[in-house]
Amino acid sequence: MSISPAMTCKAVVCWGEGEPWKVEEIQVEPPKATEVRFKMLYASICHTDVLSSKGFPLPLFPRVLGHEGVGMVESIGDEVKELKEGDIVIPTFIGECRECENCTSEMANLCLKYPFTFHGLMPDGSSRMSIRGQKLYHIFTCSTMTEYMVVDANYVVKVDPSIDLSLAGFLSCGYSSGFGAAWKEFKVEKGSSVAVFGLGAVGLGVMDRARIQGAAKIIGIDKNPCRKDKGEAFGMTDFINPDDEPNKSISELVKEMTHGTGVDYGFECTGVASLISESLEATKLGKGKVMAIGAANEAKVPLNFPAIALGRNLKGTIFGGIKTKSELPIILDKCKNKQLQVDQLLTHQVMLEDLDEAIKLLKQPDCVKVLIKI
Repeated sequence: MSISPAMTCKAVVCWGEGEPWKVEEIQVEPPKATEVRFKMLYASICHTDVLSSKGFPLPLFPRVLGHEGVGMVESIGDEVKELKEGDIVIPTFIGECRECENCTSEMANLCLKYPFTFHGLMPDGSSRMSIRGQKLYHIFTCSTMTEYMVVDANYVVKVDPSIDLSLAGFLSCGYSSGFGAAWKEFKVEKGSSVAVFGLGAVGLGVMDRARIQGAAKIIGIDKNPCRKDKGEAFGMTDFINPDDEPNKSISELVKEMTHGTGVDYGFECTGVASLISESLEATKLGKGKVMAIGAANEAKVPLNFPAIALGRNLKGTIFGGIKTKSELPIILDKCKNKQLQVDQLLTHQVMLEDLDEAIKLLKQPDCVKVLIKI
């Protein structure tokens, strides 16, 4: 097989914490033996892309941004067997070897051989991207706001090309993390009650799966009144805007809607530190369960010990407990067959060169996802 040359392309680069994003020309090297290089078709902006590194230790700088998207394989390394040039793929941030203790267990999705990392480099500790001779870092194991990218094939999932590709990339992080949390992690039962803190893509994913599994009461909580209509489209039965009743805690408002008992399941999807304890207090004594999904901007969070001591449970998750190669295709197939509300996530669309406009749109109250066409 001939070795493909290095190429120059456009990418969104951040040079430091708090620095503005810039569309720059970067160099992308050819893939090594177990890697693939692909042309990105679509990416999307998620709040994780703009988190500080205080609580969520993102890679060093400069880095190429974006971790949600879909692309087409341009070239492959000699040892790559499951993919070929022209395949449509989604980059992921955890792998699945199907052999390690976690991959062969129903209890965990975090592969031990191809783990979730923060260093922003390839598994061998190097980078395939540079700018003016300086090494560039990924976000996690991939960066999607770029025309071309190299990823280890073990972090890539093949996609049925007949799916709406503008929506497929939305399934590579936020929505699927919420969907999986209700499906794989907590297995929300028919007739149960659910409270969802934060109605971004993650929270809406929780609602979509809770709806499918027959939850009787799905309470959405968000300070943005524009999210009420979105929540209802995904199955929400009740809405709480905490600003409407500032003298009451969120847990009090949830209990008022549940005859004083609280909900069976709470899903904290914002990353706001104080909401972990509020989520616990909003669930039932002795049996309430809370899933922490939101990417926090603080390394440590305050926790009300009595909320745990009184029989409630708190669990964290990465990617909603979904195994990337064996279970993400199930969600992709449901999206293809229009069984999910993924199209409701798309609120704005721009080209890669219109980066400044994308950032402005992200701040609009009606914005859920900004799709970037590359």
